[in-house]
Amino acid sequence: MTIRVLIADDQQMVRTGFRMIIDSQPDMEVVGEAADGAEAVALARRLRPDVCLFDIRMPRMDGLEATRALAGPAVADPLRVVIVTTFDMDEYVYGALRGGAVGFLLKDGGPALLVEAVRAAANGEALVSPSITVRLLERLATPPAAPAAAPREPLTERELDVVRLVARGRTNEEIAGELFVSLSTIKTHLASVQRKLAARNRVETAAWAWESGLMG
Repeated sequence: MTIRVLIADDQQMVRTGFRMIIDSQPDMEVVGEAADGAEAVALARRLRPDVCLFDIRMPRMDGLEATRALAGPAVADPLRVVIVTTFDMDEYVYGALRGGAVGFLLKDGGPALLVEAVRAAANGEALVSPSITVRLLERLATPPAAPAAAPREPLTERELDVVRLVARGRTNEEIAGELFVSLSTIKTHLASVQRKLAARNRVETAAWAWESGLMG
C-alpha cells in the first residue's frame, strides 16, 4: 500500500528535495505541497494524506499551530504529522510532540532518517532525531505542573514493561526482542495500553510514562 505524503515548507528548494526523496521510494508518493501553514492545513483536510511533513517556521500559520489543528487533543480524527526543521530547540520539540506530532527530525538528519520517519508514522509509531532524544526524555522526566492522569484500568506488569521501553524510544521490533515475545504480542499490548491511557499514539504513551514517575 502506497504511503501518501503531504509536504509543507516555505522554501521551494526544500520541498523539491523532500519530494525527490519520497517519490524515489517504491512505497511512497507525494500527494501535495504547501508553502505556508494555512495552506498545509487546508490541503491536509482535503487530501487526508497518510503522513504530513511540516516545517516549523512558515508564514500565515507556523508548523506547530498547523500540527495542533490537524493532530491536537481536540481533533477527532487526527492526521500523522512529522516535524522536519533546522531549529533544534527544546520548546519546539516538546511543543510539537505535545501538540500531536508523531515525529521530530532535523533537516540535516539525511534522507534515510526521513524515509524511516515517514514509514514509522504511517505504521503508528514515532521517531525523533537521535541527537535530541536524550534531551526530550530529560524534559519529559521533569515533574509536570499537574500529575499524569490515572489510567482507566490498571496496567499489567507486562504492559508496564512495554510502556517503559516505548518511553526509552524502542521500536516494536526492539521491544519484542528484549521481552522475547512476538511482534503481534507487542502490538496487542500497545493497543491495550493506549486504550487504558486514552493515548492516541506512542508519544502520548511515552509522555505518560515519564510524567507519572514510571521511569524513576
